Amino acid sequence: MINLLRKTFGFIFESTLIEEINKIGTLREVSAGEELIRFGEFIQGVPLMISGAVRVNRVYPDGNELFLYYIEEGDTCSMSFNCCTQQKKSEIRAIAEIDSQFIMIPVSKIESLIGKYSSWRQFVFSSYHNRMVEVVYALEKVAFEKLDDRLEEYLDQKSRITQSDSLQMTHQEIAEDLRTSRVVISRLLKKLEQMGKLKLQRNTIELIR
Repeated sequence: MINLLRKTFGFIFESTLIEEINKIGTLREVSAGEELIRFGEFIQGVPLMISGAVRVNRVYPDGNELFLYYIEEGDTCSMSFNCCTQQKKSEIRAIAEIDSQFIMIPVSKIESLIGKYSSWRQFVFSSYHNRMVEVVYALEKVAFEKLDDRLEEYLDQKSRITQSDSLQMTHQEIAEDLRTSRVVISRLLKKLEQMGKLKLQRNTIELIR
């Protein structure tokens, strides 16, 4: 595990921090579609991404969800830090977008690492800042950006994350991520198909480049 840490975080963390994370962390692998963090549960640890990509959704009391951001190699989930430090139940759901590998840092060790290592403090603060920018951007898109533009950006981002122009997903799944109805998404996808930007198949969207 320490070699994975050095490869992914060696340019960020000092060697003593990497050695400590190697002792206290747990290496985990998840398959696409598997949950790392469940809504409504106390978070037991914070992930440090080694490979893959994880989608983070904000979950609302009515059960609806809003896609916020992806965490990828070298990232962590700042919203899980927030729940950990405040001892709150999770308000998010984190799902592996593709097969992923990460190191889970126990909640009990988070604050002690902040006190001991300047590089860890900087990493946490930088993550908070970057994710806050992404969350604000996501909310601004919902409030001000046309849904068809949001949909195209969403599909492009999904393609980049999965490294494929063939997206295995339903219209309902897209609607839930973009906080709209399946009927609206189906209409917009059909419009994009007529424009020659994609081809619709059963539970599959083929992007045309």
